[in-house]
Amino acid sequence: MPVEGGSSSGSASAARHPKQKRKAHSLSIRRTNSTEERPPGILRGDMLEGQDSKLPLSLRNNLLDLFGQIEREFENLYIENIELRREIDSLNERLTGDGQTVEGGDPTKAALKTKASHSTSQLSQKLKTTYKASTSKIVSSFKATTGSRALCQLLKEYVGHRDGIWDLSVTRTQPVVLGTASADHSALLWSIETGKCLLRYAGHAGSVNSIKFHPTEQMALTASGDQTSHIWRYMVQLPAPQPPPDVSAPCDDDQDSSDREEGEVDGEGPCEVPTVRVPTATLKSHQGVVIAADWLVGGRQVVTASWDRAANLYEVETSELVHALTGHDQELTHCCTHPTQRLVVTSSRDTTFRLWDFRDPSIHSVNVFQGHTDTVTSAVFTVGDNVVSGSDDRTVKVWDLKNMRSPIATIRTDSAVNRISVSANQRIIALPHDNRQVRLFDMSGVRLARLPRSNRMGHRRMVCCTAWNEENQSCNLFTCGFDRQAIGWNINIPALLQEK
Repeated sequence: MPVEGGSSSGSASAARHPKQKRKAHSLSIRRTNSTEERPPGILRGDMLEGQDSKLPLSLRNNLLDLFGQIEREFENLYIENIELRREIDSLNERLTGDGQTVEGGDPTKAALKTKASHSTSQLSQKLKTTYKASTSKIVSSFKATTGSRALCQLLKEYVGHRDGIWDLSVTRTQPVVLGTASADHSALLWSIETGKCLLRYAGHAGSVNSIKFHPTEQMALTASGDQTSHIWRYMVQLPAPQPPPDVSAPCDDDQDSSDREEGEVDGEGPCEVPTVRVPTATLKSHQGVVIAADWLVGGRQVVTASWDRAANLYEVETSELVHALTGHDQELTHCCTHPTQRLVVTSSRDTTFRLWDFRDPSIHSVNVFQGHTDTVTSAVFTVGDNVVSGSDDRTVKVWDLKNMRSPIATIRTDSAVNRISVSANQRIIALPHDNRQVRLFDMSGVRLARLPRSNRMGHRRMVCCTAWNEENQSCNLFTCGFDRQAIGWNINIPALLQEK
């Protein structure tokens, strides 16, 4: 807003809008030609005597100087304009003498037309360049989508839970089966090839938030909202494989599986399969929800992560608490163990993840990493010396265990990232998102593919977790979400890397 008694710069601004100045103040300055000499003995301030103004004399002199400069600028422009008109007239006379005429007889219009034609040509060229770039981008996106459908094909859907699926895992021993952990208080084991439910674990009194399999024996580790973790044994027999269904066939019913009634399940539901209700061991030292659990290398110890801000290390044989890993400021969200070393990584809502080292039996060390700005939803080890962390801040970061001062790669996405997984052989990162997407990246942060998603293919709600299976010369990726189903995908790794 204008202010009375402002500085000389403010007065200069007012001078650029003389109409507003005359409205705001009663000060009136008589315009004089710059060539007109001021009478001797008359000061600048004396020229304003007798006029109604409360401005100080020094400011009034500055105003006079500024208006004088503006007047001289206009005068120079006026003289330059006259010279240009003379040149135009001279050129017009030469053209007329040579027998040429200017279209419309007005040289000014001709000049304007030439300038407008040049500007139009430049604008046309710019539009063509922009159009080509946009078209290339659109075509590239179509190619990426088409390639994703060819590289990532739906293998099987696993439907039978009555609530959202939080976690899933694949056994490390024969027979190879898929395990899912659900908010319906149960964990289910599935045949990967047929999609048939093989066994149900119903020993928990709360949501089952995590499931992991023993590295060498037929045992499972589950974590629950009932503040406990269970170790239980299973025995399953795989059914005979069936021919795969035609997933391209039209679907008459696009009903969201999450909208089914409580007792409505597809195929052989959990009520028709063997049920295990009693665990082999119960780990119950936490004071809050146990959100995740994992086996340490060798399978003789397990680590659990809880909303009580602590992670616990237990002996499997005795179920005794060995270490309470404290230090996080808020609830833990995930824990993961290294495949070949006694290392544990825990993630938390306090925007950090911690690396715990148990390689020396007499002492364990911890390192804190602050690379995210929101909840770290998961942090996992790779077969090499890397840690990959995902966060609600919509980023995924790859870290080097030998130098974790800063990430070696950062992946930026358009949605929060949930429990990620990394393939052991090709080290491909699978990112499940809140927006129902699942994307694949390499360790350098280059995007490889996006899993197909349509009315008849893919998840209909948030994708919570991913898990890889690279047995038998094939590579399968499993995903699960809030739509109460798990999905198996066949990933063509050679073609995927060739596209890269």
